[in-house]
Amino acid sequence: MGNSMDYIYTSGEQKVIIEAEQKNTRRSVIEQYVQCRKMQGMTQAELAKRTGIPRSNITRFESGSYNPSLELLVRIAAALGMNLQVQLTAKE
Repeated sequence: MGNSMDYIYTSGEQKVIIEAEQKNTRRSVIEQYVQCRKMQGMTQAELAKRTGIPRSNITRFESGSYNPSLELLVRIAAALGMNLQVQLTAKE
């Protein structure tokens, strides 16, 4: 993927590389989840038990080596007592 031409063309000459957008978004989501889990004093094992998701998947998700499904994100959010909100925003 790194050498492919995965672009979304916007107005004018502006180009957005899809792969970079995905990586940045994934990193931001992971940071939010880890921060919430740690603020609640919850371990990965406890989170796995509450969600029914194998701890190995929680670990892979938090390390960034797992591309989470929407279902996984919703289940983790619920286990943390949170709501998941997905939002499209205008580019700055």
